[in-house]
Amino acid sequence: MKRILSSVLVGVLSLGLLAGCGGSQSASVGIKSDDPVIKKIQARGVLNAGVKVDVPKFGFRDIKTEKIDGFEVDLVRALAKEILGKNDDKAIHLEGVTSKTRGALLDDGSIDIVAATFTINDQRKTQWNFSDPYYVDNITFLVRKDSGFKSMKDLNGKKIGVSQTTTTRKAIETEALKQNIAVDFLELPGFPEVKAALDAKRVDAFSVDGSILLGYLDNNTMLLPDKFGPQEYGIATNLHNTALAKVVNDVINRMLKNGEMDTLLKKWGLK
Repeated sequence: MKRILSSVLVGVLSLGLLAGCGGSQSASVGIKSDDPVIKKIQARGVLNAGVKVDVPKFGFRDIKTEKIDGFEVDLVRALAKEILGKNDDKAIHLEGVTSKTRGALLDDGSIDIVAATFTINDQRKTQWNFSDPYYVDNITFLVRKDSGFKSMKDLNGKKIGVSQTTTTRKAIETEALKQNIAVDFLELPGFPEVKAALDAKRVDAFSVDGSILLGYLDNNTMLLPDKFGPQEYGIATNLHNTALAKVVNDVINRMLKNGEMDTLLKKWGLK
């Protein structure tokens, strides 16, 4: 009888321990969802995100440590915590993207989300889901100090460097019409290439959102005072992943309301 009671007690204790372990595991799983895309991410245990690696403060790769960090990387961490219940960098895989590659990587399923200074507009919303905006910026110009340029008016007849497939060129064309000036463009794969072209005097100005240009400002360059074409950044997901898009948007809105977004913006010197 003692042996039987002992066995029963051990069994009960074992079940209790297993239940405790099970509870602990479920607590780290994250949100509950029947959506196949979310379940796939949870089974993988990693959120795959496309981020910029050449935009200081937003997403930038340290050449010494190879670590990618920035404001938008922190947003990815917050989303991984929500979906996976994990609050460490093992829960995220960061894929460096450019303005040209980010949409294609979303489309083919290589990444789950894009948090990469991705401007929301009506045309893009027909291709991908976007969260509500978490940051708003304006387009401006970075020029060499020795250029003598004081405003966009001085860029009449000049060549402006922009990154491929960004919304910058269209915004400049619209503003140029308003100011009755004509400009030419050189489109290059990424921001470092445009800055190199500015330094080499292949272009007269480097144009994109002001907060991005701040990361490329140095002793030989300056920002013009012109600001136009408001750019709203959102986190993008595949157009068919509506459940994931809702989770992303819920997290962004919660962070906007509870002050977490402001904290991150101040952390990265964006506010």
